[in-house]
Amino acid sequence: MAVDFSQEIKDLRTTMASVREVTDLSKLEATIADFERQASDPNLWDDQEKAQVVTSGLSRAKAEHERVTNMDARIDDLQALVEMGQEENDADTLAEAEAELAVVKKAVGELEVRTLLAGEYDERAAVVTIRAGAGGVDAADFAEMLMRMYLRWAERHGYPVKVLDTSYAEEAGLKSATFEVDVPYAYGNLSVEGGTHRLVRISPFDNQGRRQTSFAAVEVVPLIEQTDTIEIPENDLKVDVFRSSGPGGQSVNTTDSAVRMTHIPTGTVVSMQNEKSQIQNRAAALRVMQSRLLLLKKAEEAAERKELAGDVKASWGEQMRSYVLHPYQMVKDLRTGHEVGNTSSVFDGDIDAFIEAGIRWQIAQDKAAAQG
Repeated sequence: MAVDFSQEIKDLRTTMASVREVTDLSKLEATIADFERQASDPNLWDDQEKAQVVTSGLSRAKAEHERVTNMDARIDDLQALVEMGQEENDADTLAEAEAELAVVKKAVGELEVRTLLAGEYDERAAVVTIRAGAGGVDAADFAEMLMRMYLRWAERHGYPVKVLDTSYAEEAGLKSATFEVDVPYAYGNLSVEGGTHRLVRISPFDNQGRRQTSFAAVEVVPLIEQTDTIEIPENDLKVDVFRSSGPGGQSVNTTDSAVRMTHIPTGTVVSMQNEKSQIQNRAAALRVMQSRLLLLKKAEEAAERKELAGDVKASWGEQMRSYVLHPYQMVKDLRTGHEVGNTSSVFDGDIDAFIEAGIRWQIAQDKAAAQG
């Protein structure tokens, strides 16, 4: 079927009009001008914390502005390419335009989803923790597969990742791992990945080649910032130190540099061992602890509001996504219904469609809850 370029480009422009309305370019430009004024102050770096807030804020605002304005230019270029191909009746040019249309549609879709992220912490960087669940060594191996999947997703987008902690299982895989994705809107995107993931496959660790079902949990919290007010009394924290270890439990550190921090009132535990010193690991652990407690506080407030409204239904089931490798190949999100048959691609980090569907699903759930 021939592509209706006219309608497709019209739809793209309509979507971009709503994106610009939500983004409010004039307000964004005023923000950029204000940050640039502050950044030009020769005494800016006398206050390191303020300087970092200003420079990172300027970088984010400029990137957001360019993301929108550059997309308008890409649609203009696409239209020019289509017109040239149609005027000259050039099949090669029209084929090129069709390929570019697919790329632009995907980019505009991602941009549209970005405008939907309006939660209190959606703009934040994210801290992701993966834990092996039921399923023994297969679950530990699955946890490592998920870790690689998210790291490959970040790599595909050029997002910086910092691994904060890894706890290796004895036979294979990971007991748990924690990493940070430090880009704007990392939390807004990855928050929908939180929940229980299930893997069904022929176990490579079973001598009889039986099918095994295993589980892993993914937790996503927004990265704490200096402006957040989460004070943790020293008496509420228990800090243990131990030696960092690598695969198989082999010592990779001759000093007690690793830190395990427990928040006594809630039982929340954070472990850090990937920094070189105990001081660095303690600081990293405290930052992640604050992030988790911040989210816990917001969750408790939301639960109280739901209880007052008479709505005590849980939003998440025991599992939110299934990865089936046998007897057929399928990754399916059980909330959104989105499914993909190319499991290898998914485990290699191709999860944008799942994230987009999850964001749209979550927004629909939030709207339904607000109305009812």
